[in-house]
Amino acid sequence: MATASESKKRLALAVINFLETSAKDGTVASEDQESLEVATQCISDAFKVDATDAAAMADALGGQSLLSIYGVFEKMKGRGAPAAAPATPAAASGPTPSDKTRAEALKAQGNTSMQQKDFKAAITYYTKALEIIPGNPIYLSNRAAAFSNVQEFDKAIDDAQTAVDADPTYTKAWSRLGLARFAKGDARGAMEAYKAGIDAEGNGGSDIMKRGYATAKAKVEEEEGAVAGTPGEEAPRGMPGAGAGGMPDLSSLASMLGGGGGGGGMPDLGSIMSNPMFAQMAQNLMSNPGMMQNIMNNPRMKDMMEGMGGGAGGSGGSGGGLPDMGSLLADPSIAEMAKNLMGGAKPPGGADGAGPGPA
Repeated sequence: MATASESKKRLALAVINFLETSAKDGTVASEDQESLEVATQCISDAFKVDATDAAAMADALGGQSLLSIYGVFEKMKGRGAPAAAPATPAAASGPTPSDKTRAEALKAQGNTSMQQKDFKAAITYYTKALEIIPGNPIYLSNRAAAFSNVQEFDKAIDDAQTAVDADPTYTKAWSRLGLARFAKGDARGAMEAYKAGIDAEGNGGSDIMKRGYATAKAKVEEEEGAVAGTPGEEAPRGMPGAGAGGMPDLSSLASMLGGGGGGGGMPDLGSIMSNPMFAQMAQNLMSNPGMMQNIMNNPRMKDMMEGMGGGAGGSGGSGGGLPDMGSLLADPSIAEMAKNLMGGAKPPGGADGAGPGPA
C-alpha cells in the first residue's frame, strides 16, 4: 500500500500537470504564464518530484486529470452527497484492497438484482459500493441503468453524466446517458451522447450505439420538421399494413406481433384482441395512424417483415417464421415504439431502455 507521502507526491504532480495544461490551453493569459512556471518549480522542489518523469506523471494521473477528478467531486457534492470526513493518513492514498473487495462484492449483488429485475435493490447495492469508492464510473453507470428501469431518468442522467466525466472512454456510460436523455425527451442530447460513445469506441462504433444514435437523430429530425410545419403535405405512401384512408391494417399488425395463424396464415384477431395489451396497442394506433408509419419506417421492422414474407404469420409458416421479440426489443428504437403503443408502459419482453447489462 502506498504511504501518505507517496500519495502527496502524486497529488503534487497532478497539480503541476493542471498548471502546465492551463498555460498551454489558454486558460491563463500569456503574461501570467511565467508565474505558473515559478509555481511549478516551487512545487517540484518542495515535494521532491520531477515533472519531466513521464512514468511518474502517468501513475499520478491514472489516465485522468485533476480538473476531471474535481468535476466529479463537484457533481457528487451538488447532488447532496454527504461531506467527506477528514482524510486519515491511511485513507489519503485511496481505497484499500479490502475496500475494493467489499465494493466489488456489493456491485456483484447489484448486478444479480438487475438480472432478477429487482431494480430498487440494485440501486441500494450500487449506492453502498459508491460509499466505499465514490465516483467509480462503473458503479455510477450501473446505477444509472437501474434508475432508468424505475423511470427515475433525472437521476439516471446525473449518474451517467458523472460517470463519463470521470472516464470519457467508458462507453457503457455514454450509452446509458443517451437512453436516459431520450426517455426524458431530449433527443438531441441523446444523439450527442451516442455520438460521443461511438467516438470513444472507435472503428465506427458498435451496432447498439449506432442504432441509438440513428433513433435519436430520427427523432430530432421529426421534431424539427414538426416545428417547421408542412401544412397540406401529403403523407408518405406505400406504408406496409395500411388499410383504406391510411388507417393501419390490424391483421398485419397482429401477424407482425406473433398472433396465432387463422385461415390462409391470417391471425385469429378475436383471440388476439381479447388480450388487454394488444387491445390497448390497437386503440393507440387507431387514434394515431402516423404511429404505424413510424414503426414501418424503422429498418429493423422492415427487415423483419421482409423475412416473414410480407407478414405471413403463424409459427412454422413459409415466410421465415415469427421474429424473436426479445431480440427486437433490445433495440432502443423498437423498445420506444412498443412503449408508445402501450401508452407509455414498459414494453413487453423485459425491454427497459437501460442499455447493455451491468458491468
